[in-house]
Amino acid sequence: MLETLISSKTRIKLLLKFFLNSKMTAYLRSLESEFGDSTNAIRLELNRLEKAGMLSSFMKGNKKMFTANTKHPLFGEVHNILLKHIGIDRLIEGVIDRLGNVEKVYLGGQFAQGLDSPIIDLVIIGKIDKAYLIRLIERIEPIIKRKVRYLIYEQYEYTEAVIASFSPKPILLWSND
Repeated sequence: MLETLISSKTRIKLLLKFFLNSKMTAYLRSLESEFGDSTNAIRLELNRLEKAGMLSSFMKGNKKMFTANTKHPLFGEVHNILLKHIGIDRLIEGVIDRLGNVEKVYLGGQFAQGLDSPIIDLVIIGKIDKAYLIRLIERIEPIIKRKVRYLIYEQYEYTEAVIASFSPKPILLWSND
């Protein structure tokens, strides 16, 4: 879907990298090795996104680091489009209301690193109906064309240290707070 709107695969990778996890920072050479694209293609797209105000940059030693500009007026919209692109919006909307007593839902795995992946990793906190979750995942996987893996922690098992122990640290997608 996103490929029809944005023809540059490098730009899509950069948007996923920085706008799924707004705390993500990276520099040109790290993106080159991560994406497997040429430095020139990545540099052009980084410069375009920075010029448009969607990315911010700062120097760290001799490296120019990039991060999402969360103050940009379109940040929230781009973030939501990317969630729709990977199918998480459907998963969350369909799950939360009927799943039981859900406290929090985190996105983990490669998506937490800002990388596209055929697998969506979720960490769910709360007392939920596991049979319903499995039925829902079986229905949604063909629609979003991705596999869904999940971990469930009941409220008494959950602490911030549990989430901090994941690498990369999962992104909070939903909370009942």
